[in-house]
Amino acid sequence: MSNIVPEKINNFNVYIDGEEQAGIADGNFPTGEFMTTEIRGGGIAGVIDSPGLGHMNSITVELTWRAVTSMFMELMRPVAHTLDMYGEILSFDAGRGEYVSHSVNVYMKAVTKSFDIGKLAVNDSQEGKTTHEVYFMKVTYDGVEVLEVDKYDFIYRVKGVDYLAETRRALGKM
Repeated sequence: MSNIVPEKINNFNVYIDGEEQAGIADGNFPTGEFMTTEIRGGGIAGVIDSPGLGHMNSITVELTWRAVTSMFMELMRPVAHTLDMYGEILSFDAGRGEYVSHSVNVYMKAVTKSFDIGKLAVNDSQEGKTTHEVYFMKVTYDGVEVLEVDKYDFIYRVKGVDYLAETRRALGKM
């Protein structure tokens, strides 16, 4: 019997606008939060902060760059950029006593919201930062799509179920 324990991101690459590896960076995967409406009144005992179906607040991703390169400066252009993060997740199969590799890919279309060119210090990383507003995101795990968020096209799909399909129909978008 196998006992698989997801342990860590073994390594990852970040690509900007389809270019080769954009530089050495640390970062967070995108952070999202659903829009909510407070529901209160007769018929319920209290207050419910009800999430909107497929409607998200701002989705952001922040990257910290070891050194500011020309690709970093490319992100200063006031246009949409593609950010593509590829990572390897290592899990330990305790039953077999070996590691199992899984791939994760987060593909985003985003606009740069803020930047910090970083610091100057002898024999140290520059730690430039960029923060991006994500309006499209697709996440795949081992090559299988597990999440797609497309704010402009009203798509919110999780593991193949499109939760905004009826909304698109109601709005005459299908």
